[in-house]
Amino acid sequence: MTAHVAQQADVFWEWVLTLVLPRTTPAPAPVITAPSMWTRPQIKDFKEKIRQDVDSVITVGRGEVVTVRVPTHEEGSYLFWEFATDYYDIGFGVYFEWTDSSNAAVSVHVSESSDEDDEALFNPCDLTSSSGRRIRSDKPQVDEIVPVYRRDCHEEVYAGSHQYPGRGIYLLKFDNSYSLWRSKSVYYRVYYTR
Repeated sequence: MTAHVAQQADVFWEWVLTLVLPRTTPAPAPVITAPSMWTRPQIKDFKEKIRQDVDSVITVGRGEVVTVRVPTHEEGSYLFWEFATDYYDIGFGVYFEWTDSSNAAVSVHVSESSDEDDEALFNPCDLTSSSGRRIRSDKPQVDEIVPVYRRDCHEEVYAGSHQYPGRGIYLLKFDNSYSLWRSKSVYYRVYYTR
């Protein structure tokens, strides 16, 4: 009789779980393609051309991180970027924020360091998530496209492209947090293609 009671208990709990748990399966994580990156030697010509647009030259102060927020465009499918600096290297990386922003304007945000990135919570129990995925309780999900590394962009123009993984905002980070003494002038251009 105990086996019969145990079997009834199992059936009961299966029934309870079907009532409590949702019947939908979670949506699969979107596929994020690898970016393409390259350099080109025409740095002087590039900087001369970019200087003509005042909004395309930014100063990243010592110890600062500047984030250029670039929303995806309805008619686009790829984001392209190019940048160079005067005299010294700078850290550069690209992230993608999954948000449905109606604002199509490119904006620039300055922070004192990369501390805001340290607020991200990684879920070590989720074996299916990408190691570059950031999970924040109060902010949109952010995925790493290009990790922040110091680039010798004072010697060559650094460029790259990435296929949109969906709707959202690209975060281009120019990281000078390691520099105690020098500010950096960054000449950059971003655009989309179909």
